[in-house]
Amino acid sequence: MEEKKKTLGVQGLLATTAVAVLWLSSLAVSTEQTNQKELRFGVKGEFKILQVADMHYADGKTTPCKDVLPSQMAGCSDLNTTAFLNRMILAEKPDLIVFTGDNIYAHDATDAASSLDAAFAPAISSGIPWAAVLGNHDQESALSREGVMKHIVTLNNTLSQVNPPGADALDGFGNYNLEVHGFEGSGFENKSVLNLYFLDSGDYSTVHAISGYGWIKPSQQVWFERTSVELQRAYMSEPEAQEAPAPGLVYFHIPVPEYASVNSSNYTGVNQDGISSPRVNSGFFTTMVEAGDVKAVFTGHDHLNDFCGEYTGIQLCYGGGFGYHAYGKAGWSRRARVVVATLQKTDEGSWGPLMSIKTWKRLDDENLTTIDVQVLWSNGTTAGGT
Repeated sequence: MEEKKKTLGVQGLLATTAVAVLWLSSLAVSTEQTNQKELRFGVKGEFKILQVADMHYADGKTTPCKDVLPSQMAGCSDLNTTAFLNRMILAEKPDLIVFTGDNIYAHDATDAASSLDAAFAPAISSGIPWAAVLGNHDQESALSREGVMKHIVTLNNTLSQVNPPGADALDGFGNYNLEVHGFEGSGFENKSVLNLYFLDSGDYSTVHAISGYGWIKPSQQVWFERTSVELQRAYMSEPEAQEAPAPGLVYFHIPVPEYASVNSSNYTGVNQDGISSPRVNSGFFTTMVEAGDVKAVFTGHDHLNDFCGEYTGIQLCYGGGFGYHAYGKAGWSRRARVVVATLQKTDEGSWGPLMSIKTWKRLDDENLTTIDVQVLWSNGTTAGGT
């Protein structure tokens, strides 16, 4: 394994997970969200998601910043991350906040639970629904990955789940989906017109012969496939039966190897970090392509990458490094990604199915500068920058 980007076939790995796959194939997939606040498009026909990647929160005021200009170093700490998140919430007023892993840098956290509480505090106090997945650093303390996720789901306003009910054989922690229903009073009020999938991309390989980062396992892919099928069936059935599935967005931490296949002439943003994907290609990108509903994927992990680029019909996007205790690049602003989905206006003046998905980034500078406005999907087609 001399090279970071080297990948292996998946046949052997698939064989080793046959029991989990067989179990999942018998699992009844529920598209109902239990005990959670319903997500719905509002009166303006929009639904806005704020992605926060790689906060790397530790102990607050006593945790220093990394890779900032000398003029920024004095007094710079985790509290700068908190301030940035508060500014973004006030400026964008999102309908959902999604944290895509490495929410804390547990190795430097005195108490992981307290660090998680502090990291998510702006989202909790805002009253806005939020969801989280795990990265490769969240568990590097007293709490295991399961323990971290079990703590997250106890926090106020979160829609996060440890895993779907009854999915005991599902690999990882933090695999779940959320439905965003159409405008209330429209023909789509009881349909999910935008589907959000969240997966645990793991931390590090547990296979002795394979070093490097973890990957999305076959059991997770079977869960994703079955969930997608059920959501598509519901959307394409009466009432208001649709000919094509509702668009889906997928969130996890470690980018799949296909991120390296996005041509630099075909993306908006920058690639300064290379692509730190697993050394094994578990086939999840192919699974998403075959599902037919996924329009965009959002990851973190590589803090100095913030591009979105289309590959085989799916936009592969980075959030860009958000946290001040995470590695960065002095003079290159911390940033966040915003995604807005917009509904079609009907002839009757109400709202119908999804019309487009748009994104941009905001920089943590004096003006929260907006950059790289880009249409990710429109009426079933991918699109580039605007």
